[in-house]
Amino acid sequence: MGVYWWYITVLEPGDIPSRECEEVLCSVAEMTGCVGSELQELPQGMRMRIYYRSDEPINALRDRLLEALAHWPGITIEDIGKIENQPWQTQSEEAFPPLDVGEGFVVLAPWHRGKEPSGRTPLYINPGSAFGTGYHESTQTVLTLFERHVKRAGYVGDVIDIGTGSGILSIAALKLGASGVRARDFDPVAIDEVVANMRHNDVDTRLAAIEEGDLLSGVSDKFDLLFANILLEPLLRMLPDVPGVLKKGGAAIFSGMILKERGEFSDALAANGFSVIDEAEKEDWWGVTAQGKA
Repeated sequence: MGVYWWYITVLEPGDIPSRECEEVLCSVAEMTGCVGSELQELPQGMRMRIYYRSDEPINALRDRLLEALAHWPGITIEDIGKIENQPWQTQSEEAFPPLDVGEGFVVLAPWHRGKEPSGRTPLYINPGSAFGTGYHESTQTVLTLFERHVKRAGYVGDVIDIGTGSGILSIAALKLGASGVRARDFDPVAIDEVVANMRHNDVDTRLAAIEEGDLLSGVSDKFDLLFANILLEPLLRMLPDVPGVLKKGGAAIFSGMILKERGEFSDALAANGFSVIDEAEKEDWWGVTAQGKA
């Protein structure tokens, strides 16, 4: 395995006084061998993105960070990612080369427009602050499962994208014929990223509702397909609400989990009335397509 740049983002919801919280987050970052970090103050709490340069797998760094956070249970991991063989701060012509994903997609930065291989659907994503550039294995897993789902179902229909990040999944859905998408993220920064990326992709934004929101809170409409490329903890918290937003015969694609979390989430799916209809994995990451009872 080579040396990679990794990032892990942690979130503190405001339970710790701000000065103490900053000290805790900085100490945890230093304890786990970070090479840099960015701290963001939120209306409630703080977010820190911690960067590592390591030849260790991401799950090893994640476990080390979780161990360091054991004394502060309110601090949770929000997202994690890898940019293979690239410094995280580099956004040059050579960074983020076109990447084939699945059988029919290609992910590429907007400055690589014109370098798309023939026969693939391009997803132009600006590598910004939002999660989901397409270079992360969990996002690639969702796109692969989505392609298979469309071939199996024969249509896309109405889509809700939870934790939309860069908007890549919503954009992919629109490009494959979704009748509408509802893209949600609790991070207001992500909303701006989604709008910008939709413009890069020339999709019909009249079919897209982009909103700030926490998981499925406040959602009463029903959809043919749900995307949720987040992490195990929020997936488990959201799962009991998913059947209520799916149409009859609707499906949900879940990702953002590592392979060792497969058993726990599979058990949770069964407990909530879902049947697994497809699975995919890439390196240490796992995703699943599930369908509720008819």
